[in-house]
Amino acid sequence: MNILAIDTSSIVATVAVMDRKKLLGEYTINSPMTHSQKLMPIIDELLSTLELSMEDIELIAVSRGPGSFTGIRIGIATVKGLAHGWNIPVIGVSSLEGLAYNITYSKELICPIMDARRNQVYTGVYKWVKHKLVDIIKEAPSSIDKLIDELKQRQEKVIFLGDGLGRYKDDIISSLGEKAVFAPQYVNMQRASSIAQLALDKINGGQSKPENYLNITPVYLRKSEAERQYEEKMKRCSEINE
Repeated sequence: MNILAIDTSSIVATVAVMDRKKLLGEYTINSPMTHSQKLMPIIDELLSTLELSMEDIELIAVSRGPGSFTGIRIGIATVKGLAHGWNIPVIGVSSLEGLAYNITYSKELICPIMDARRNQVYTGVYKWVKHKLVDIIKEAPSSIDKLIDELKQRQEKVIFLGDGLGRYKDDIISSLGEKAVFAPQYVNMQRASSIAQLALDKINGGQSKPENYLNITPVYLRKSEAERQYEEKMKRCSEINE
Protein backbone atom coordinates (compact mmCIF):
# COMPACT_ATOMS: atom_id res chain seq x y z
CA MET A 1 0.00 0.00 0.00
CA ASN A 2 1.45 3.35 -1.05
CA ILE A 3 0.74 6.17 1.40
CA LEU A 4 1.04 9.84 0.46
CA ALA A 5 1.60 11.93 3.60
CA ILE A 6 1.35 15.71 3.90
CA ASP A 7 2.02 18.19 6.72
CA THR A 8 1.53 21.95 6.30
CA SER A 9 0.81 22.82 9.93
CA SER A 10 3.84 25.13 10.19
CA ILE A 11 6.04 27.14 7.83
CA VAL A 12 7.48 23.78 6.75
CA ALA A 13 5.88 22.02 3.79
CA THR A 14 6.66 18.32 3.85
CA VAL A 15 5.47 15.46 1.65
CA ALA A 16 6.39 11.78 1.74
CA VAL A 17 5.48 8.50 0.07
CA MET A 18 5.77 5.30 2.09
CA ASP A 19 4.65 1.74 1.64
CA ARG A 20 4.17 -0.81 4.42
CA LYS A 21 7.87 -1.75 4.39
CA LYS A 22 9.88 1.40 3.70
CA LEU A 23 10.02 5.12 3.04
CA LEU A 24 10.12 5.62 -0.73
CA GLY A 25 10.82 9.34 -0.72
CA GLU A 26 10.39 12.57 1.20
CA TYR A 27 10.47 16.24 0.24
CA THR A 28 10.71 18.94 2.92
CA ILE A 29 10.95 22.69 2.39
CA ASN A 30 11.50 25.10 5.29
CA SER A 31 11.04 28.48 3.61
CA PRO A 32 8.75 31.53 3.79
CA MET A 33 7.02 30.62 0.51
CA THR A 34 3.31 30.08 1.04
CA HIS A 35 2.00 26.53 1.05
CA SER A 36 -0.31 27.41 -1.84
CA GLN A 37 2.85 28.11 -3.90
CA LYS A 38 4.93 25.10 -2.95
CA LEU A 39 2.69 22.19 -1.92
CA MET A 40 1.38 20.87 -5.25
CA PRO A 41 4.74 21.35 -7.03
CA ILE A 42 6.58 19.24 -4.46
CA ILE A 43 3.86 16.57 -4.54
CA ASP A 44 4.15 16.41 -8.33
CA GLU A 45 7.95 16.39 -8.25
CA LEU A 46 8.17 13.66 -5.61
CA LEU A 47 5.73 11.40 -7.44
CA SER A 48 7.51 12.03 -10.74
CA THR A 49 10.91 11.22 -9.23
CA LEU A 50 9.52 7.97 -7.82
CA GLU A 51 7.90 7.18 -11.21
CA LEU A 52 4.50 7.09 -9.53
CA SER A 53 1.20 8.86 -10.12
CA MET A 54 -1.84 9.52 -7.94
CA GLU A 55 -3.31 6.32 -9.37
CA ASP A 56 -0.62 4.42 -7.41
CA ILE A 57 -1.59 6.05 -4.08
CA GLU A 58 -3.96 3.99 -1.92
CA LEU A 59 -4.13 6.20 1.18
CA ILE A 60 -3.49 9.86 1.99
CA ALA A 61 -2.37 10.80 5.51
CA VAL A 62 -2.61 14.45 6.52
CA SER A 63 -1.78 16.52 9.57
CA ARG A 64 -5.05 18.00 10.86
CA GLY A 65 -3.38 20.44 13.26
CA PRO A 66 -2.95 22.19 15.54
CA GLY A 67 -0.69 24.83 14.04
CA SER A 68 -0.96 27.55 11.43
CA PHE A 69 -4.65 28.02 10.62
CA THR A 70 -3.87 28.95 7.01
CA GLY A 71 -1.37 26.13 6.57
CA ILE A 72 -3.76 23.52 7.95
CA ARG A 73 -6.58 24.73 5.71
CA ILE A 74 -4.37 24.60 2.61
CA GLY A 75 -3.13 21.10 3.45
CA ILE A 76 -6.58 19.68 4.11
CA ALA A 77 -8.10 21.40 1.06
CA THR A 78 -5.34 19.95 -1.12
CA VAL A 79 -5.86 16.48 0.32
CA LYS A 80 -9.61 16.69 -0.21
CA GLY A 81 -9.09 17.68 -3.83
CA LEU A 82 -6.70 14.79 -4.46
CA ALA A 83 -8.88 12.30 -2.58
CA HIS A 84 -11.98 13.39 -4.48
CA GLY A 85 -10.25 13.30 -7.85
CA TRP A 86 -8.77 9.82 -7.44
CA ASN A 87 -11.25 8.31 -4.97
CA ILE A 88 -8.61 7.74 -2.27
CA PRO A 89 -9.40 7.23 1.45
CA VAL A 90 -7.87 9.66 3.93
CA ILE A 91 -6.65 9.54 7.52
CA GLY A 92 -6.00 12.63 9.63
CA VAL A 93 -3.51 12.71 12.52
CA SER A 94 -2.24 15.23 15.05
CA SER A 95 0.62 17.51 14.02
CA LEU A 96 1.96 17.42 17.59
CA GLU A 97 1.89 13.64 17.73
CA GLY A 98 3.57 13.60 14.32
CA LEU A 99 6.36 15.82 15.67
CA ALA A 100 6.78 13.55 18.68
CA TYR A 101 7.10 10.60 16.27
CA ASN A 102 10.37 12.14 15.06
CA ILE A 103 11.89 10.93 18.34
CA THR A 104 11.53 7.15 18.27
CA TYR A 105 11.62 4.82 21.27
CA SER A 106 13.22 7.31 23.64
CA LYS A 107 13.14 6.77 27.41
CA GLU A 108 12.71 10.51 27.98
CA LEU A 109 9.47 12.45 27.78
CA ILE A 110 8.91 14.11 24.41
CA CYS A 111 7.47 17.62 24.28
CA PRO A 112 6.72 19.17 20.88
CA ILE A 113 6.17 22.92 21.01
CA MET A 114 4.59 24.94 18.22
CA ASP A 115 4.38 28.71 18.48
CA ALA A 116 0.69 29.64 18.80
CA ARG A 117 1.37 33.38 19.19
CA ARG A 118 -0.43 35.51 21.80
CA ASN A 119 2.21 34.24 24.30
CA GLN A 120 1.03 30.65 23.93
CA VAL A 121 2.24 27.39 22.44
CA TYR A 122 0.47 24.32 21.10
CA THR A 123 1.92 21.44 23.03
CA GLY A 124 1.48 18.00 24.52
CA VAL A 125 3.78 15.60 26.34
CA TYR A 126 4.37 12.05 25.12
CA LYS A 127 6.24 8.92 26.17
CA TRP A 128 7.07 5.65 24.45
CA VAL A 129 5.54 2.73 26.35
CA LYS A 130 6.05 -0.76 24.91
CA HIS A 131 6.75 0.70 21.45
CA LYS A 132 3.57 2.80 21.53
CA LEU A 133 3.49 6.57 21.88
CA VAL A 134 1.30 7.54 24.82
CA ASP A 135 0.18 11.07 25.65
CA ILE A 136 1.12 12.02 29.22
CA ILE A 137 -0.28 15.54 28.92
CA LYS A 138 -3.09 16.02 26.39
CA GLU A 139 -2.42 18.40 23.52
CA ALA A 140 -3.71 21.91 24.14
CA PRO A 141 -2.77 25.58 23.85
CA SER A 142 -0.75 26.63 26.91
CA SER A 143 1.48 29.36 28.23
CA ILE A 144 5.12 28.31 28.42
CA ASP A 145 5.09 28.98 32.18
CA LYS A 146 2.20 26.58 32.74
CA LEU A 147 3.91 23.90 30.65
CA ILE A 148 7.19 24.30 32.54
CA ASP A 149 5.38 24.11 35.90
CA GLU A 150 3.78 20.81 34.86
CA LEU A 151 7.10 19.38 33.70
CA LYS A 152 8.81 20.38 36.94
CA GLN A 153 6.55 17.88 38.70
CA ARG A 154 8.06 14.99 36.76
CA GLN A 155 11.42 13.30 37.31
CA GLU A 156 12.25 12.34 33.73
CA LYS A 157 14.32 14.35 31.31
CA VAL A 158 12.33 16.01 28.54
CA ILE A 159 13.22 16.19 24.84
CA PHE A 160 11.88 19.42 23.32
CA LEU A 161 11.37 20.03 19.61
CA GLY A 162 9.38 22.30 17.31
CA ASP A 163 9.35 25.88 16.08
CA GLY A 164 8.32 27.20 19.50
CA LEU A 165 11.89 26.70 20.68
CA GLY A 166 12.96 29.72 18.66
CA ARG A 167 11.10 31.89 21.14
CA TYR A 168 11.06 29.87 24.36
CA LYS A 169 14.28 27.81 24.48
CA ASP A 170 16.02 30.20 26.89
CA ASP A 171 13.01 30.13 29.26
CA ILE A 172 13.07 26.33 29.24
CA ILE A 173 16.81 26.16 29.95
CA SER A 174 16.62 28.67 32.80
CA SER A 175 13.73 26.78 34.43
CA LEU A 176 14.58 23.12 33.79
CA GLY A 177 18.36 23.20 33.40
CA GLU A 178 19.94 19.83 32.55
CA LYS A 179 16.53 18.20 32.68
CA ALA A 180 15.83 19.78 29.27
CA VAL A 181 17.20 18.12 26.13
CA PHE A 182 16.79 19.65 22.67
CA ALA A 183 16.32 17.67 19.47
CA PRO A 184 18.90 18.14 16.68
CA GLN A 185 17.90 20.32 13.73
CA TYR A 186 17.12 17.48 11.34
CA VAL A 187 14.26 16.25 13.54
CA ASN A 188 13.26 19.63 14.96
CA MET A 189 10.64 20.25 12.28
CA GLN A 190 7.63 18.52 10.80
CA ARG A 191 8.41 15.40 8.74
CA ALA A 192 5.82 13.85 6.46
CA SER A 193 7.49 10.46 6.92
CA SER A 194 6.53 10.63 10.60
CA ILE A 195 2.94 11.47 9.62
CA ALA A 196 2.89 8.43 7.32
CA GLN A 197 4.31 6.08 9.97
CA LEU A 198 1.96 7.46 12.63
CA ALA A 199 -1.03 6.90 10.36
CA LEU A 200 0.10 3.38 9.50
CA ASP A 201 0.66 2.50 13.17
CA LYS A 202 -2.78 3.84 14.11
CA ILE A 203 -4.40 1.73 11.42
CA ASN A 204 -2.46 -1.41 12.38
CA GLY A 205 -3.22 -0.82 16.07
CA GLY A 206 -6.92 -0.34 15.45
CA GLN A 207 -6.88 3.22 16.83
CA SER A 208 -7.99 4.80 13.55
CA LYS A 209 -9.17 3.75 10.14
CA PRO A 210 -9.19 5.37 6.70
CA GLU A 211 -12.31 7.41 5.97
CA ASN A 212 -13.98 9.48 3.31
CA TYR A 213 -12.29 12.84 2.71
CA LEU A 214 -15.54 14.66 3.57
CA ASN A 215 -15.09 13.61 7.20
CA ILE A 216 -11.61 15.16 7.59
CA THR A 217 -11.76 18.44 9.52
CA PRO A 218 -9.05 20.74 10.91
CA VAL A 219 -8.10 20.68 14.59
CA TYR A 220 -7.30 24.23 15.66
CA LEU A 221 -7.59 23.85 19.48
CA ARG A 222 -8.61 27.50 19.76
CA LYS A 223 -10.48 30.20 17.88
CA SER A 224 -8.81 32.15 15.11
CA GLU A 225 -7.85 35.80 15.52
CA ALA A 226 -10.69 36.80 13.18
CA GLU A 227 -13.21 34.84 15.26
CA ARG A 228 -11.97 36.43 18.49
CA GLN A 229 -12.11 39.92 17.01
CA TYR A 230 -15.63 39.30 15.71
CA GLU A 231 -16.82 38.06 19.10
CA GLU A 232 -15.25 41.04 20.86
CA LYS A 233 -16.91 43.39 18.38
CA MET A 234 -20.31 41.75 18.88
CA LYS A 235 -19.85 41.90 22.65
CA ARG A 236 -19.10 45.64 22.50
CA CYS A 237 -22.13 46.22 20.27
CA SER A 238 -24.30 44.29 22.72
CA GLU A 239 -23.01 46.35 25.64
CA ILE A 240 -23.72 49.61 23.76
CA ASN A 241 -27.26 48.50 22.93
CA GLU A 242 -27.93 47.70 26.56
